[in-house]
Amino acid sequence: MRLKISLLKEPKHQELVSCVGWTTAEELYSCSDDHQIVKWNLLTSETSQIVKLPDDIYPIDLHWFPKSLGIKKQTQAESFVLTSSDGKFHLISKLGRVEKSVEAHCGAVLAGRWNYEGTALVTVGEDGQIKIWSKTGMLRSTLAQQGTPVYSVAWGPDSEKVLYTAGKQLIIKPLQPNAKVLQWKAHDGIILKVDWNSVNDLILSAGEDCKYKVWDSYGRPLYNSQPHEHPITSVAWAPDGELFAVGSFHTLRLCDKTGWSYALEKPNTGSIFNIAWSIDGTQIAGACGNGHVVFAHVVEQRWEWKNFQVTLTKRRTMQVRNVLNDAVDLLEFRDRVIKASLNYAHLVVSTSLQCYVFSTKNWNTPLIYDLKEGTVSLILQAERHFLLVDGSGIYLYSYEGRFISSPKFPGMRTDILNAQTVSLSNDTIAIKDKADEKIIYLFEASTGKPLDDGKLLSHKNEILEIALDQKGLTNDRKIAFIDKNRDLYITSVKRFGKEEQIIKLGTMVHTLAWSDTCNILCGLQDTRFTVWYYPNTVYVDRDILPKTLYERDASEFSKNPHIVSFVGNLVTIRRADGSLVHISLSPYPAILHEYVSSSKWEDAVRLCRFVKEQTMWACLAAMAVANRDMTTAEIAYAAIGEIDKVQYINSIKDLPSKESKMAHMLMFSGNIQEAEILLLQAGLVYQAIQININLYNWERALELAVKYKTHVDTVLAYRQKFLETFGKQETNKRYLQYAEGLQIDWEKIRAKIEMEITKERERSSSSQASKNIGLRH
Repeated sequence: MRLKISLLKEPKHQELVSCVGWTTAEELYSCSDDHQIVKWNLLTSETSQIVKLPDDIYPIDLHWFPKSLGIKKQTQAESFVLTSSDGKFHLISKLGRVEKSVEAHCGAVLAGRWNYEGTALVTVGEDGQIKIWSKTGMLRSTLAQQGTPVYSVAWGPDSEKVLYTAGKQLIIKPLQPNAKVLQWKAHDGIILKVDWNSVNDLILSAGEDCKYKVWDSYGRPLYNSQPHEHPITSVAWAPDGELFAVGSFHTLRLCDKTGWSYALEKPNTGSIFNIAWSIDGTQIAGACGNGHVVFAHVVEQRWEWKNFQVTLTKRRTMQVRNVLNDAVDLLEFRDRVIKASLNYAHLVVSTSLQCYVFSTKNWNTPLIYDLKEGTVSLILQAERHFLLVDGSGIYLYSYEGRFISSPKFPGMRTDILNAQTVSLSNDTIAIKDKADEKIIYLFEASTGKPLDDGKLLSHKNEILEIALDQKGLTNDRKIAFIDKNRDLYITSVKRFGKEEQIIKLGTMVHTLAWSDTCNILCGLQDTRFTVWYYPNTVYVDRDILPKTLYERDASEFSKNPHIVSFVGNLVTIRRADGSLVHISLSPYPAILHEYVSSSKWEDAVRLCRFVKEQTMWACLAAMAVANRDMTTAEIAYAAIGEIDKVQYINSIKDLPSKESKMAHMLMFSGNIQEAEILLLQAGLVYQAIQININLYNWERALELAVKYKTHVDTVLAYRQKFLETFGKQETNKRYLQYAEGLQIDWEKIRAKIEMEITKERERSSSSQASKNIGLRH
């Protein structure tokens, strides 16, 4: 990825340009010390003077009023705030009329910023004051006051906090009074510029110590650049939070959100005092010290999938290369490309007006349809369909271009969704809410309606990243997520009325990805790269989960690596310095998943015998129990030396009825309550009591015996035998109450038990016989 610079031969301004701002993706306003406000039209390459300001107004900062979120969608910004050196800020319309001038600070007003909703304006000045104003320019409050000038300011993503500079310090102050203020030393020189992104919640700072730095919202350093030759005079996040730009003397740099640099350009601009990204995130404009306005396009982005590599060579042209046969195709578009995604044998490209869907089998005839709104901020793909996110909503389309659904929930903000907070599978859409970060909304893909009557998935901590598995049946759909403590959890998407457990899979997990071909999960833990070959094991037999993992040392990936993709058995990891590392996993677990999903148990056993690996046998054991195939489970457990489980499976095989077998399989997986319910529904009350006795669940055993008025003496007899074994006295009041005057006769009890078992056997054989008669008829 690099920047394509365009710079006019002669500057349009006579003095230095102090600030720039985009109205649409093709129109820019620039302000200069020559008191002119100039409009640039990039489509026609024309410039026109909008207004000449009075001679005493020297502009310093400009910020367009945000396009309102929600229903009242404006197609373009209509007015902007301009701060100036005379201590005032001016609200100016698009046509250049000064609507209002407000005395704001003593000395120059160094920065002014609207919040994301456009309901408040923050200004900072040389007098060290931070003031909050209403939309119409009425003073609401003075947020803070200090002895040094405040050079830059930024709103937090929720518009509840303000970040500002104080010499070498950065300060985050919430608008609520008495809330905790966060302050830290960020640079060794005065900090000149800050920016805070609403999508990734990361902070950028630039200072006179010639460095730029990336911080999280708690003030923890994520990246620290090498010192440059000159002070860094400007920084700005791209709207989607994936890139940022850095400006200095004769220098423009494009960087990834983790800090490493994609491209460095050395245009003849003087210092770049201000950088603005266009609304669609495809180009940047810089306000230059020599009167120029520099424009730079982001080109040469790359997308890879299996044997295809797609490169954006120009604004409207893509090149597709098949590395197997070196075939090259050129894709031409009518408008400039904004976003693209290549996965599941399809390339989805959104331009400013249309969406193109290419199949990797045929690059010549794309499917084209018009978009409701131009600026698509995210494209997600699944095997059957893809998801587009723009400023007004979330839209699901099939690869044939058919609109499927558009999920909505109250208070939804689509402008801050990214690949970590939205996940898509063939039947489900999951979205993490920003208002309450402990909640995940789940929607049915085909209708866009909430799953399970709108029941939300809530967790005890804030959730950072979510991911749905891609394969298998809808009823078995699982979602994995990482919370604020960096713990990895897994849970079922479908609840079936019962409270589904959220089970912890790992700790200190920084990034995760599901395979696109089978339900294998990989993640980067503290110092290890871990693959959960069958995450479902936690629901079946948690004891063998460690045996189903593959782990390797992750120190080679350095600090803060990120999983880019998991295609087939190839995992791609981006290191902190921007280099890509490819890890090839064993192909056998994926083949095992395939066999099991098509119930080829004999083939699965044969494969495990061929590979001779404990992880494979452990996965097969868990898969067999999950699918109730006890013969395979017995072979697999024997192979990993779990003899106690082999014996238990053997005892299940000898049980007389189907219901009993089923109940004991549920118990094997730890679902005791479900096992009991199943037996009671089948009328096997004694068996339900017996499983509670076997588990020493005495209270429940007696409760059932009393409720169904049967086998009370059996429960008391086993209880007495249990106490005698341990030489203890009965202290439970209920047992003492029922034991009064009851003589325990073991022979009678054994006869009763024998009778129950015979009755169960007869019942199952009669039901089998009736089935056979039904078949004959």
